Amino acid sequence: MKTRLVGFFLIVLTAQGLQPGPSTQLPPASEMKTVGLIGGTAWYATVDYYRYINKAVNDAYGDNTNPPLIVYNLNQQRIQELQAKNQWDEIAAMDADAATRLRRSGAQAILLCSNTQHKVYAQIARRVDIPILHIGDATGLAMQKAGLKRVGLIGTRFTMEDGFMATWLREHYGIETLVPASASARQELHRIIQKELDVGIFNSESKKYVLERIEELRQRGAQGIVLGCTEFPLIIKQADVALPVFDTTLLHSQMAVDFILGKPGLARVQSTPEK
Repeated sequence: MKTRLVGFFLIVLTAQGLQPGPSTQLPPASEMKTVGLIGGTAWYATVDYYRYINKAVNDAYGDNTNPPLIVYNLNQQRIQELQAKNQWDEIAAMDADAATRLRRSGAQAILLCSNTQHKVYAQIARRVDIPILHIGDATGLAMQKAGLKRVGLIGTRFTMEDGFMATWLREHYGIETLVPASASARQELHRIIQKELDVGIFNSESKKYVLERIEELRQRGAQGIVLGCTEFPLIIKQADVALPVFDTTLLHSQMAVDFILGKPGLARVQSTPEK
């Protein structure tokens, strides 16, 4: 049983880009593709995106070759005010404006450095003519490679309750998602993200609470856990959890690296951008 479990985790680690893959022909540094990051939601996770992408490209070239990245930092406080008022169209307009600015600055693909921002993914993608690399693709592909069919999903209240991530994983990857059953538990996870992690507060009691919700999902049949908020990896690590953990920040960053280096990926482009 122990050997089988170790083998399973190796599959998961490979799927998450944490194990070296087969060697591929790297483009000259001058031919790397440029990625635009829409960050600031929250900036702590944006720092991890920047770090992961740079390190992976450094490792690929075996030196300090850095990729061309452009960062547009949103005002998280304003985003949260709009979320509280359910003004998602205005959030989409802010993101679309950021994406357009990045496109004009030379970005060839966009990353929304947040799970929750993917609630308005379709509205943004219709307004730009370059790929927006979807965090659900990065995560779904890793879980599909690991052979999982049912996973636990934790994140903001919007990510857990509004269905945009669950629908994406089900429709594109055939993966069922479970979220904490209690509305109060989902609200508390949301509070931990917005009132603690988003402002750099890392509380041991809050970590314990998150791990208890993960255990609940395991008992309900989850085969793995999606850290569906890019701030959760700041406090939850694979060593904390018996199930495979899918770090969406890391997986999304690896998807960006694949795009930068010209590897085939799952970039999706809406057919007709809005004028």
